Amino acid sequence: MGVFQLVSWPTSGHDCPVATKEEQLTVAAVARRLGVAPATLRTWDRRYGLGPSSHESGEHRRYCPEDLARLTLMRRLITSGVSPCDAAEQAKNHKGRINLETIVADYVVREELVEALHKAAKALDKKFIEAALRKDLAHYGVQQSWSEVIVPLLFLVGNEWEASGTGVEVEHVLTEVLKGILREHVEDIKKPVNAHPVLLASVGEEMHSLALHALAAALAERKIETYFLGARTPHEALCAMISRSAPPAVFLWAQLSKNADPKYFNEIPAIRPMPRVVLGGPGWNHDQCKDVAIVEDLSQAVAEIERAVGL
Repeated sequence: MGVFQLVSWPTSGHDCPVATKEEQLTVAAVARRLGVAPATLRTWDRRYGLGPSSHESGEHRRYCPEDLARLTLMRRLITSGVSPCDAAEQAKNHKGRINLETIVADYVVREELVEALHKAAKALDKKFIEAALRKDLAHYGVQQSWSEVIVPLLFLVGNEWEASGTGVEVEHVLTEVLKGILREHVEDIKKPVNAHPVLLASVGEEMHSLALHALAAALAERKIETYFLGARTPHEALCAMISRSAPPAVFLWAQLSKNADPKYFNEIPAIRPMPRVVLGGPGWNHDQCKDVAIVEDLSQAVAEIERAVGL
């Protein structure tokens, strides 16, 4: 059973099936899996009756898989905004498998969704983050979800890591989940509006590419096809792709100034028509980039590329 995988609940009562010692977990182990304090589990047990199903005299109480499933549902409901009392009642009464889409609330206040995702990220609850973001992207679209939810969430996680020096694993896991969700939006476009795909690349030794995933997803919503070159695109590879594909636009991302070399747009092949070069990321020196477009956010990047493809 995976860390946050929900299993089927028993059809009646709260007794666990016969389980081996290896299948039973201590309070500390369950707390780690759920991302809560052991004291929280003891409170849920005392206040709501969500504790270990069985206990042998003289032994420490241990949780079986069905106990863990109920507690996972409890935490996810609380994360989504349900009160602890109501969450406990639903967790105790639920039978069968749970559909996360039914847990994730319709967040009218965007800050509440950001906070719920922040809690889920710290608990490494990949499934909840995916379900919540899929729902938000389907309703609001990439640009609005990116600016109102994803960027504030990344700032929260980044600031927390910077302040404490811990939690870099949270940022890494969250980034990979976000990339996967955004990639789902970049499907094969049946009738793209652009004859030649737009190139998206992080230049030099730049490892950051999340902004490229967001841009590719936002462009896909507008039926603009892209070639995703991704992180650490060398100058030679960029030039080869421009020569071979004749893109209407080239978007270059540089998070760090050491990667923002002007050669990436000054020394590209002379093709006709020349592609529109668009730069994004805080690494670029504006004084060195006066002849190309520099964008400050996703909406500006989309607008520049729309102009390049004639929309």
